[in-house]
Amino acid sequence: MDIGLHLTNFALDTPSERIGSRLAEVVHTAEDSGFSVVAVGDHLWQSPWLGRVEQNVLEAYSTLSFIAAHTSRVELTAVVSGVHYRHPAMLGKLVTTLDVLSGGRAWLGIGTGTSTGDVEGYGLPFPPLRDRYDMLEEALRICRAMWTGARGGPEPVSGKHFHVERPLNAPQVVRNPPAGGHRPHPPVLVGGDGERRTLPLVARYADVASLRPGPELASKIELLDRLCAEIGRDPREIRKSCVFAFDLGPSGGGVGQVLGQLERMAEVGIDLVIGRVAGVDELTPLEVLGREVIPVAAEFGR
Repeated sequence: MDIGLHLTNFALDTPSERIGSRLAEVVHTAEDSGFSVVAVGDHLWQSPWLGRVEQNVLEAYSTLSFIAAHTSRVELTAVVSGVHYRHPAMLGKLVTTLDVLSGGRAWLGIGTGTSTGDVEGYGLPFPPLRDRYDMLEEALRICRAMWTGARGGPEPVSGKHFHVERPLNAPQVVRNPPAGGHRPHPPVLVGGDGERRTLPLVARYADVASLRPGPELASKIELLDRLCAEIGRDPREIRKSCVFAFDLGPSGGGVGQVLGQLERMAEVGIDLVIGRVAGVDELTPLEVLGREVIPVAAEFGR
C-alpha cells in the first residue's frame, strides 16, 4: 500500500506572503517522508465539512505547478476536479502542461463535482447531477483524444455538452518519465463509487478509482471487478484508492489505530490511501507518518 498526502487547508501561515514558503516546506517534508502522491482539492472556497468557507483556499492547478517546482519524485493530482469548473480541453491542457513541466508526474483527477458554496457565490454554472455524469464521460473521451498519438487524435469529439473540433495537444504528455516505465497518458483518477453511473465509467476509463472508506467498500470493489470483466478489462489494471483522515493524536499515540485502519482497507483491495493530515503545517505529523506508518503500510496487501 502506498500513502499519499491530501492538502485541503492552506491556512499554513499568515500573512499571505508566507503561504508559499510554508507550503514548500510541507511538500518537501512529505516527499522526504516517503509520500508517493501529493493531492490538492479543487474548490474555490473551503469545503464547509472541512472548515469555515472563509479559510484559505488556493486554485488547484497553480498550486500543483508550485508543488512540482519544489519536489522531484511525488506524483501530483487534484482529488478531484469537478467537471463543471473547466471545459475538458482546458483541463486536458492544464494536466498536460503540469505533466510536461514536472517530468511526467501528473494525474488527471476528475469527478462530477460538488459545490462548497463557491458555485453560488461566484455565479458559476452547476448543471444537475444527471447532466454532470454525461459531462464527465464526455470529458474523459476528450482528454483521451488529446493524449492520443504524437499531437492528439485526428477526429472531432462531440457530445451533448461539449464539442472539440480538433483535439490538438502539443507538446504531448510524457510517456517515458525519467523514473522509468512507459505509460500512454497520465493516470486517470475518477472520484466516486456510485453503482449505476460512476463505477461503469471507472471500469471503462480510469486507472485509479477513488472510493469512499466505509462498510460498503469491499462490495464496491467487487462490483468494479465484475464491471471490468464484463467489458473484457483486467480489474488489476485499476488501482483502488481511498481518501482518509490520518489522526495520529496530539502526541502521535494513534499510530497503531491508523495502521489497523489501513490494514483493513488493504485486506479488501485498497492499495493507495491519500490522507488528510491534521496539523500538516507543523511538519511533525508528516515525519511521524514517514517513520512509523508508511514503511509498515508498504507491506500491506503483498
